[in-house]
Amino acid sequence: MLFFLLEDMDLDNDGFVEKDPTGRYVRYDEILGGGTVKTVYRAFDEVDGVEVAWKQANVEDVSQKQLERWTSEARLLKSLKNKNIIKFYDFWIDDEKKTLNMITEIFVSGSLSQYCKKHKDVDTKAIKNWARQILRGLHYLHNHEPPIILGNLKCDSIFVNGNNGEVKIGDLGLAIVTQQPTGSSDLGTPAYMAPELCEDEYNELVDVYSFGMCMLEMVTCEYPYCEIKNPGQVYKKVI
Repeated sequence: MLFFLLEDMDLDNDGFVEKDPTGRYVRYDEILGGGTVKTVYRAFDEVDGVEVAWKQANVEDVSQKQLERWTSEARLLKSLKNKNIIKFYDFWIDDEKKTLNMITEIFVSGSLSQYCKKHKDVDTKAIKNWARQILRGLHYLHNHEPPIILGNLKCDSIFVNGNNGEVKIGDLGLAIVTQQPTGSSDLGTPAYMAPELCEDEYNELVDVYSFGMCMLEMVTCEYPYCEIKNPGQVYKKVI
């Protein structure tokens, strides 16, 4: 009787709810984070035996042009190799479920924003260490050929490994590759965005501005302009 019960348990796919087309990655139902565009789930790489993050975005109502942009960005992210940039392993589009799926490395300590709020009494030595790692990542992106401008750098998109103080820039889904000295787009989160983004013409220096706002958050453990609740008012302050 016990044998049959164990067999029935095996039929439960060990708790995973989805597999990638190659059968290498399995997704669990546990949500790690996300936003309006995508959801991030805990997943597992059965080849290397390590946990990974499975990012899934619904593309049912996405235009073909936008979808092409996302897949182009995914190919770019897969090609990046830097110790301060989150590792991007694979991606694919599920035509049946209308989803864009991306596999990246996982950071169990969460974002730098969450980490700073959890550990508020951090010495300046640690903050300098984090800052140097972020700048190394930005240096790599800005010196890429062609240069890569994030336009949306913030502590929520920087991730930390709490056991060794390792910091990596992640969530590069809004990154823009520019062939010209300037780019134009609708990127940016109001509290972190440089004034040039409002004018819709900018270069790599917008990420340096955002880095400065990240430094403020690391020191104060509060979002920039957190006292202002209206995004429109934040835009006015930034300008």
